Amino acid sequence: MSKIAQLFLLFCASYSVAQVTVTTGKVKRFENFSSKYIEARNVDVWVPEGYSINEKYAVLYMHDGQMLYDASITWNKQSWDVDEVAGKLQAEGKTKKFIVVGIWNNSSKRHPEYFPQKPFENLTSTEKDTVTRQLQKAGRTKSEFRPYSDLYLAFLVKELKPFIDSHFSTLKNKNNTFIAGSSMGGLISMYAMCEYPKVFGGAACLSTHWPGTFTVDHNPIPEAFRSYLKSKLSKIKKNKIYFDYGDQTLDALYPPLQQKVDEMMLANGFSSTNWMTRFFPGKNHSEEAWAERLDVPLVFLLGK
Repeated sequence: MSKIAQLFLLFCASYSVAQVTVTTGKVKRFENFSSKYIEARNVDVWVPEGYSINEKYAVLYMHDGQMLYDASITWNKQSWDVDEVAGKLQAEGKTKKFIVVGIWNNSSKRHPEYFPQKPFENLTSTEKDTVTRQLQKAGRTKSEFRPYSDLYLAFLVKELKPFIDSHFSTLKNKNNTFIAGSSMGGLISMYAMCEYPKVFGGAACLSTHWPGTFTVDHNPIPEAFRSYLKSKLSKIKKNKIYFDYGDQTLDALYPPLQQKVDEMMLANGFSSTNWMTRFFPGKNHSEEAWAERLDVPLVFLLGK
């Protein structure tokens, strides 16, 4: 028996099926996955129908893992329906075969974990104070705001990915490793690929939260994020990046900000081969909205 087969049998014996209902495939939960970088959290791994250790699978890492599969157990009774969308695409042969690694967020610490750290650190002291005040007003922090997304990415790259690659039958190279999320999860997906372009071959950033806070007035963050992304574009031209946005609820802040990003992408030589931005008029900032269009980035990143 091969080493990976032995590991898979051990995995099946040691971890029970998560208490989530899926329409296709199976979900395995790793409870309180420990890390030396960040606090422990659950990780839910979805494998498609017919998953076999005799095949190799691409891997999609997704943030806000508790919101991905089963609306009946989420806080707002909505989910991304990842199992349904990903299962259908694979069954129809529209994408390569892949598994999904859903990393739970850390509730009240979600904002500092997902907020791109280096752009924030490049702000002046006055600008940092402005961001802190805006986030305090929005109830996202009570003290001085200090993102630590570099530690979150270290967890993904140095701890979680090696674990997934050793316990599942995966294709380990960057062309088969992707990352995705929405809102702040969109920001951290962009940041992850920019920081680790040789690890993540593509990023899907849905309803990317370019404001960083919850206002665009006197806000230095959108420009800081654009400046950071621009500095990394030459390193990700062989990768793929997807953006999208609606125009309702929180997404109403995004159209002018995303359009500036799009102008920058065009000016720096990005085209349909390595970049896509989609606008979904009338769509709001919700899991239901993201589920409706999840097939678009999945085909863009993982299409055959």
